[in-house]
Amino acid sequence: MTRTLHTPALDEHALRVDLAAAFRLAAQFNWHESVGNHFSAAVSDDGKTFLLNPRWQHFSTVKASDLMCVRADDPAVMAGDNPPDPSAWCIHGSVHAQVPAARVLLHCHPPYATALCALADPTLKPIDQNTARFFNRCAVDLGFAGIADDAAEGARIAGAFGNHSVLLMGNHGVSVTGETVAEAFETLYYLERAAQTQILAYSTGQPLNVMSDDTAERTAAGWEDYRGMGDAHFAHLKSELDREDPSYRD
Repeated sequence: MTRTLHTPALDEHALRVDLAAAFRLAAQFNWHESVGNHFSAAVSDDGKTFLLNPRWQHFSTVKASDLMCVRADDPAVMAGDNPPDPSAWCIHGSVHAQVPAARVLLHCHPPYATALCALADPTLKPIDQNTARFFNRCAVDLGFAGIADDAAEGARIAGAFGNHSVLLMGNHGVSVTGETVAEAFETLYYLERAAQTQILAYSTGQPLNVMSDDTAERTAAGWEDYRGMGDAHFAHLKSELDREDPSYRD
């Protein structure tokens, strides 16, 4: 899916604000890691021009004006004076180049989702409403071969998404896509909650009460009726940021 940006300047500014908010919130929720991890959002119809956080800037300090605007098919980006993080360029440049429908891409290492991705079987089991939300809707990548920092690995990761919006990256972390920042952020929020539930259930040592496939699919499909929750949730979280520290909008 591609979109036409009728008022590019206004739309890009709003996108910058939302993406900056996502960085600040991810830091508050402890989904980030040191000064690594990266979020991006496409600003062109083909998805290849996108916003990306600067190299090694802590999520808690990112402002709308800090975000780099780069082009996925421009090799000069990494040769410039202030190139993005190599892993960010590898993952986000590849996904935005190959998957135009991935308007927003959030990649990070949330504690529970990352713990899940460290298991031999990192799949989410439908054991409650949140885990069932992702039934048959997550791709799993078990091809980890080290830090993602070259074009071949980026292409492989982009292909691993298939037709899914969530990628559980074995031995690594997670990546989610969405049409908007709010949609992608809500997916990441529920993914981490679902992973937390499953890790806690595993920790009891008791067998999981896994839903039947029919019940899991019905539950997952039922979540479609609640898509507007993500917009309301993100708007509320932004309003809290506005009260506490609105500098993300700068």
